[in-house]
Amino acid sequence: MKSPCIAKCKNNAGMCSGCLRTMTEISHWIAYQEHQQLAIMADIKAIKATHQCPQCQQPAQCDISAGQSTCWCFDIEPRQTSSDSPKVCLCRQCLSLMPTI
Repeated sequence: MKSPCIAKCKNNAGMCSGCLRTMTEISHWIAYQEHQQLAIMADIKAIKATHQCPQCQQPAQCDISAGQSTCWCFDIEPRQTSSDSPKVCLCRQCLSLMPTI
């Protein structure tokens, strides 16, 4: 699979502001099997959404909610999220806009 890079790269505390992949996903991209690449792209697009983002109401993916032991967001720097929002993960787009702690 071709890289999903859209040439708007900026390392935003462990996450690319352009394609919304984590730096780990980007650095390992060429080594991933095609099914792994497709799964990452499905997560970014929230094709198999586990919930709605509490901020933008768009589909969002949480690997923990999907039954995995870790989540993609563990690879980025912690973000400062609103304390009045429920304890539900933000989508990659909204999370990328949050300031780091």
